Amino acid sequence: QVQLVESGGGLVQPGGSLRLSCAASGLRFSIHDMSWYRQTPGKERELVASITTTGGITNYADSVKGRFTISRDNAKNTVYLQMNSLKPEDTAVYYCRARFSVLGYWGQGTQVTVSS
Repeated sequence: QVQLVESGGGLVQPGGSLRLSCAASGLRFSIHDMSWYRQTPGKERELVASITTTGGITNYADSVKGRFTISRDNAKNTVYLQMNSLKPEDTAVYYCRARFSVLGYWGQGTQVTVSS
């Protein structure tokens, strides 16, 4: 059974940093593209960042470019999202997603709140 478990969320002041982790099990992690999404109440889930199987290609939403960094450790079956210079508008539930071909899996999400 596939499981994606996010961690690392919490409350942080504007300008602060957080590092999210997503630990995967029950799948061949190394062949899955990985992504981070976020969602706020009343809005659609939006793509924040993605990374290919070997980490060779990454993509970011314009709103987080230069502040967020996605990375992965295939030996640990884990994908990370380093978030720096956080803004109140980054407040959301953050989800990781694994994708291989037409198959996709979601984690349960972790809350990130940026507030003074």
